[in-house]
Amino acid sequence: MSTPYPFTAIVGQDDLRLGLLLNAVSPAVGGVLVRGEKGTAKSTAVRALAALMPEVDVVSGCRFSCDPVSPDPACPDGPHEAGGGVSRAARTVELPVGASEDRLVGALDIERALAEGVKAFEPGLLADAHRGILYVDEVNLLHDHLVDLLLDAAAMGASYVEREGVSVRHAARFLLVGTMNPEEGELRPQLLDRFGLTVEVAASRETDQRVEVVRRRLAHDDDPAGFAARWADEEGALRERIVAARALLPQVTLGDRALRQIAATCAAFEVDGMRADIVMARTATALAAWAGRTDVLAEDVRQAALLALPHRRRRNPFDAPGLDEDKLDDTLEQNSGEGDGGGDDPDPDGPGGGGQPPQGDGPDTPPQPEAGDGDTPGLPSQGRPAGGGEQQPVRAAEPFRTKMLSVPGIGEGAAGRRSRARTEHGRTTGARRPEGLLTKLHLTATVQAAAPHQHARGRTGRGLVVRRDDLRQATREGREGNLVLFVVDGSGSMAARQRMGAVKGAVLSLLLDAYQRRDKVGLITFRGQGAEVALPPTSSVDTAAARLETLPTGGRTPLAAGLLKAHDVLRVERLRDPSRRPLLVVVTDGRATGGPDPVALAARAARLHEAEGTASVVVDCESGVARLGLAGRLARDLGGTAVTLDELRADSIAGLVRDVQGTKGTKGSDGSNRRAA
Repeated sequence: MSTPYPFTAIVGQDDLRLGLLLNAVSPAVGGVLVRGEKGTAKSTAVRALAALMPEVDVVSGCRFSCDPVSPDPACPDGPHEAGGGVSRAARTVELPVGASEDRLVGALDIERALAEGVKAFEPGLLADAHRGILYVDEVNLLHDHLVDLLLDAAAMGASYVEREGVSVRHAARFLLVGTMNPEEGELRPQLLDRFGLTVEVAASRETDQRVEVVRRRLAHDDDPAGFAARWADEEGALRERIVAARALLPQVTLGDRALRQIAATCAAFEVDGMRADIVMARTATALAAWAGRTDVLAEDVRQAALLALPHRRRRNPFDAPGLDEDKLDDTLEQNSGEGDGGGDDPDPDGPGGGGQPPQGDGPDTPPQPEAGDGDTPGLPSQGRPAGGGEQQPVRAAEPFRTKMLSVPGIGEGAAGRRSRARTEHGRTTGARRPEGLLTKLHLTATVQAAAPHQHARGRTGRGLVVRRDDLRQATREGREGNLVLFVVDGSGSMAARQRMGAVKGAVLSLLLDAYQRRDKVGLITFRGQGAEVALPPTSSVDTAAARLETLPTGGRTPLAAGLLKAHDVLRVERLRDPSRRPLLVVVTDGRATGGPDPVALAARAARLHEAEGTASVVVDCESGVARLGLAGRLARDLGGTAVTLDELRADSIAGLVRDVQGTKGTKGSDGSNRRAA
């Protein structure tokens, strides 16, 4: 077994170490989410924490780590008599991103359950993590069905395994620790809220600190045991401090003044629900115990807010986490003198606090119109210099809920929420012989397969004689995530400020929809002389939104270049991830300028996508009374669908094809396929 890196040897990362230590002092804080770039000691710190956790007393021989003082009466290994028990180190259990459902919650022996009527249960990782740490590296990449199971266990403190009428329940209370790189995608809001604290980590920019990090890492790799021995005294002292803080924790007083500051802070930052208030109260109490005090001070409340609120104030995945510390200080000052003074405050100011009213985030100042900052609506850009006429980026309009776009047919891609697919989770559509391990039993088909052979197998009792050849795997249909590749026109014909703002708002809305449906996204822009990949396909939808915000406009309209660039990107992605089906979203008014016969060239490029069966939709951005219908012609060449910005809204009356390719709907006035949603 390898020697872990000592916790006390970690250089810097003060917030990360504090967040982990507070959870070691008070597991009721609710765990910690560590966000940051790769190579910042996230995993190292979490694994090092295990060596500092106090030992736990467990019932001897119990696979579910029951407390001998108050054993779980419903424990599958029980019933246990109170008293006795043995001590062992607290476990740190790692949940792999690609784990199966059975590996997480455990599995029932279906064959024995049918034939013998016994609950033969093999515990999973949730049982192993009970009264310990459950660590999920790259938690943002965890499959949705595993996230659902984690949410249920975290909410109820128990895990339930249900299979065809046979059920097992066991306690599952654990300290949830997750690490993630935000560039690879965000967490679902429900799971994000389950983490008590969050910390942001980044590599130090100080030369001396970076030198020390490298020196210690090399020393550990050369002699892990010797390096750990040199830090043994510091590790022992920190372990004793954790034990002392745990013992002091029940004596800490959370006075009315601190409670009012907590409530006022959560209200000022408009966090949803009451979990933030509770987590802040527990964190502030743990901070006081960690400092060796029995009173909660304003400084504890402030630090608790910085750890517990940043991830809870986000309204959508494109909001950057964080707090306005000036606003936080004003709120704490205003509420520092109210209540009964149930704790010493280093700076009491009396009622009102003497501060100014907190200033909320003011409304965004709309962009001021500039003279000549757009083309004449309805006319192509003629005679512009290549790449000329570039204008300042325009802010996106307010996003809206879009109608659903899906890829036709049934796929087998990664689990998601967009297009139909054969998945391990969803509604049962049939049965087949299992290929490898049986995961979802189709009970009716299994009984039908076994029934004709009961006489030959010498059945005499009530139980059904079932053999492995009789077992049938349920085939299920659910939803998959797709690769949504945006091709956005940034040319001069799109440059009118109000128009481009609406276009960006529509793309932002589609990006938000892609986030909710667990898609990968990519972004290609074309203008001036050609096209560029602004964002290669990624799960980080908020990065795509950031690139969109800075998208410049102006110049000619090389539509063919944009479509050809999309063709190249999709060709590479089919090799990398062949099971993930693409959805091409072209956002343009359909114009094509620059070079010889640009319209015909664009049509040929579009037919390349049609020949490969790429599902596509054209978001028609043409405005004005006189409409040329060029976007509809482009959609026809792509073999897809054209939809206007108004039709894209979920609450619009206009119809919209759900399967954006391969339909036989009625023809619209612009020549594109249309059918009511």
